[in-house]
Parts: sequence; structure tokens; C-alpha cells
Amino acid sequence: MILPDTKVEVARRGNKVVYDLGDKIVKVFNETKPVSDVFNEALNLARINECGIRSPKALEVAQVDEGGWALVTTKVPGVTLAEKMAAEPARFYEYLEQFVDLQIEIHSFRSPLLNRQRDKYARMINQLDQLNASTRYDLLQRLDGMKIETNVCHGDFNPSNVIVGDDGKLYVCDWAHATQGAPAADAAMTYLLFALEDKQQADAYLELYCNRADEPIQIVRSYMSIVAASELARKRGGANDEFLMSCIDVFDYQ
Repeated sequence: MILPDTKVEVARRGNKVVYDLGDKIVKVFNETKPVSDVFNEALNLARINECGIRSPKALEVAQVDEGGWALVTTKVPGVTLAEKMAAEPARFYEYLEQFVDLQIEIHSFRSPLLNRQRDKYARMINQLDQLNASTRYDLLQRLDGMKIETNVCHGDFNPSNVIVGDDGKLYVCDWAHATQGAPAADAAMTYLLFALEDKQQADAYLELYCNRADEPIQIVRSYMSIVAASELARKRGGANDEFLMSCIDVFDYQ
């Protein structure tokens, strides 16, 4: 695959760069990204498309000339909800309500062929070398005791992954971490993603989600140590890892 000279860089983070090709979006991963992960993300997106959830369409997976692989999707014209929140802080809670309602809508879908959430969390906890064997065991025991659920869960649901389309509808992108599992676990992950940036916004999100989803806040909190451990397994480093370790310490033995 040869990227056109007219490409416009949209975002750069971790092991990927996202480009706007005009009528398409291409996510280019560097050579550290396993090709199986790229194909899995495309497969996740295809299954989400088939569910009927508003999201870009998967078009192509190809190797790029510079090395690594790329995922090409349709382009949804619009801006992210994160951009809206930043540009209009006075309307943050209005946008937060839309965000929560969209997440609850996603949780109403089923996709039986998606990977199982608890299998993914168990795999990530088992590979954590920052935690001793006893702590990993306790986390796995807690995970094993959770109710088995099969709702569609995004796994990285945050305002930067929600597009406010020019048509006024909300679309969800970046389904690399999609699973079928417990909505409360998905909400716990979203809480942590907010908390990494702003604790007050995180608390506002959690209260609103639990009220609108009729989900006991205790259930969401019971997943905090599990999702913090899974996020820690990504080894982003720095202050993020310190915060995630503190979440495991706080919630692990409650």
C-alpha cells in the first residue's frame, strides 16, 4: 500500500499514526504492532458494523511500503465529542449525557463472535510482571466470581472515540479492544480513562452512568482493580502506571 502525498495527519499516539485520505481514514501501525492485532481490529469493526452500531466501515487491511500494516476505513465527516467538550466547556454535562446514553445504547447490542471480555482480562493480568503472584491470583479470583454477561463492550470508550457526525448522529470508532462482556466493566474502564485526565469529570461520568443504566455503583467499582490491571499490562509507563497501581491497591481487597 502506498499512501498518497495528499494525506493529512489526524493523530499520532503510541504505535500508530492516523491519516485523513479525503474520503477514507487510514490507521498506520509501526512494525512493533503484531499483524494479528491489526486483522483482529478489522474483524472487530466488521462485526460491529453487522450489529448495526453506528461506526466507520472496515474497507481494507494492507502492508505499507515503509513497513508495518494499515487499516483503512470509511470516513465519518464531523468532529470528536472530546473536541466539542474542550471547545464548549459550559456544555460539558450536556455532552456527557449524550456520551453516557450512547454507551448504554452500545451495551444493548449482542455480537456472539466477539472475543470474551473475561478471557482478555485474564490474559492481560497473567502477563503482568509489575504484580506479584498473590495479587494476580486475587485479581483472577475476583474476575472469575463476576457474573457472566455477553453485551457488546467497546473497551476504550472515551470522548475522543466518539464522532459527532455532520448529520447530527453520533458514531463510535477505534474498536480494537471490543469484547462481549459486562457493561459494568466497560464503565469501569471509561471511568479510569476519565480519571487519568480529570478526577472530577470521572466522578460525574460514573454517577451519571450508574443512574441512567440503573447499575449499582458498587458493581462498577468492583471491576476497578481488574480493568486497572488490564490497562497496566499495556505498559504505557510514567504517571499513568502509578495511578493504575494505586487503583489496584485501593480496590483489590475491598
